[in-house]
Amino acid sequence: MLNGERKLIEKAKKEKIELVYDRYEKQKPLCNFGLNGSCCKNCHQGPCRTIPRKCDKGVCGINTNGVIARNLVRIAAAGASCHADHAREMLIALYKIAEKNHDHYSIKDIKKLKFLANKLGIKSGSKQIIAKKLVLEGLEDFRRQEGLYHKQEGEYLNWLKIRANKKLIKKWEKLNILPVNSDLETSHALHQTTMGNDADPDHLLLSVLRLGLVDGYSGLVLGSDISDIIFGVPHLVKSTTNFGSLKKDYVNIIVHGHIPLLAEKILSKSKELEKEAIKVGAKGINIVGMCCSGSELLMREGVPFIGHLLQQELVIVTGIADAVVVDIQCIYPSLQDIASCYHTKLITTIDFVRIPGALHVPFKVEDADNSSALIVREGIKAYTKRGTKIFIPSEKNEVIAGFSVECIKNLLSKIEDKPWKVLADYLKKKKLNGIVAIVGCTNPKVDSDFHYELSKLLLNNNILIIGTGCWSHVAAQNGLMNMNALQYCGSGLKEFLKILGEKNKLEIPPCWHMGSCVDCGRIGVFFSEFAEYLNKDLSSLPIVVSSPAYATEKAFSIAMYFLAMGLNVHINPIPPIYGSTEINKFLTNDIENLIGSKILLGDTPEKAFNEIINILKKKSI
Repeated sequence: MLNGERKLIEKAKKEKIELVYDRYEKQKPLCNFGLNGSCCKNCHQGPCRTIPRKCDKGVCGINTNGVIARNLVRIAAAGASCHADHAREMLIALYKIAEKNHDHYSIKDIKKLKFLANKLGIKSGSKQIIAKKLVLEGLEDFRRQEGLYHKQEGEYLNWLKIRANKKLIKKWEKLNILPVNSDLETSHALHQTTMGNDADPDHLLLSVLRLGLVDGYSGLVLGSDISDIIFGVPHLVKSTTNFGSLKKDYVNIIVHGHIPLLAEKILSKSKELEKEAIKVGAKGINIVGMCCSGSELLMREGVPFIGHLLQQELVIVTGIADAVVVDIQCIYPSLQDIASCYHTKLITTIDFVRIPGALHVPFKVEDADNSSALIVREGIKAYTKRGTKIFIPSEKNEVIAGFSVECIKNLLSKIEDKPWKVLADYLKKKKLNGIVAIVGCTNPKVDSDFHYELSKLLLNNNILIIGTGCWSHVAAQNGLMNMNALQYCGSGLKEFLKILGEKNKLEIPPCWHMGSCVDCGRIGVFFSEFAEYLNKDLSSLPIVVSSPAYATEKAFSIAMYFLAMGLNVHINPIPPIYGSTEINKFLTNDIENLIGSKILLGDTPEKAFNEIINILKKKSI
């Protein structure tokens, strides 16, 4: 834990502010049935708890294996629906932009628009016509219907067809887990797991993998692709991280959530209204990002990103957060309780995300200028009411970010015309021992330095790290996304980064920030393209995914997306599977025979590293 973060926690304690860590302690001891996954609340005959050798079935007769498998399906369905909702919002926004019925947004990346349109068979038309046709293809992934009696040949997600590895599509077809459409699959999962329906654990666990594909292609990949069309494909930027990026004499507006439509508009509106801030005595307006909105603004606009999931309350404790603006996902309801102790204005913006006591400003694409102006002015107004309980930690690190797939290929192409060949050669020669994608959240159940310590162990063993989400914040705050991190790298990784930097005349750090949680789709595209170049199964390559401190349902569904791709996935804390030795064994061992990958467990950085390195040693190019 950083010194500044520790001091903010101490400040909160002195000011009698309850934080996420305090609430976690009050929950102890945690329910073993919940931790093991062996409780069921899916009907009102219970709730039921299954206990080995005492009561091994619920009231309806379902056994522990069935209960745990059903629970995993429901977790994956909830997670997939989050990212699918995100992607659908982006699609609808793009259609409205193409209609040109407002001046709030534009299509910034025509090259990516045409690239995706061509894959979908859209060959001609103005950019507006192409965009609308592309949107309709995307929306079909939310409304396509199954054949009346059976799934028609080729009737599965359009985005999966154009973005997934062809070998994987054949594998998924054999397993009968190709999803028809997002809404159908998540709705069907809820029906499938109600009392009186599916009780076959093996069949249910295949549904978990199908929902991982829904998350991956109706959510992650689709969401990032549409964001790129509207706001541009990320390329390398330099900025700063940590709470030291806050500015005492400025109006500080923190944008927190996931959908870039809101964050981008608030940034542009803050520039227009800066004179109003100066009139009330501020030097200007300072926009900073929290969680995934922070990553979105960082990699496209170079805006500082200052905190992860567990730090969102602490930004208010600094006493200089004038407005915290939220949209969807990972937003603690406690923010309003803490904001009420200071001058901070908490502002919600999405109709289905409300927090009692917070100001609600409806945000829609059609009225983006007006609503964003109102939000920025609320921040300016709050600045005039600041108190004296102010503490800004001095820590501030430089961060290099923006490693989109397009950016990575462009960097590699400066060494070799075939960009993936560069990476393949370093892996073949064992100068790089593998690639590890670190994704997911921070969690009060997990030591705050887990991400950092695991990352250092991997770098020291010549493993390239790419990643997204809250790991990005932890890595950046600890200096792993700037050139100081070379001190942790093995000789082969140092050589790779040095040549890459010299050829591009850029500084290339060893940890590559690929974006927000939804940008796990970029990681999937990266790995899919790399495997297709090599004409190999992903499961045979020295690639592992780790989610060292997952906290949300959507983090679990992301893990299932990567697992379905044939990638071994380290998950911590242990998912709710320990109540069944059979399901535990299946997911951590037997499933490898089915899809080429399995779940890895490790509750310390050292254990996680050993699990990961053992897998990488068995793989080759």
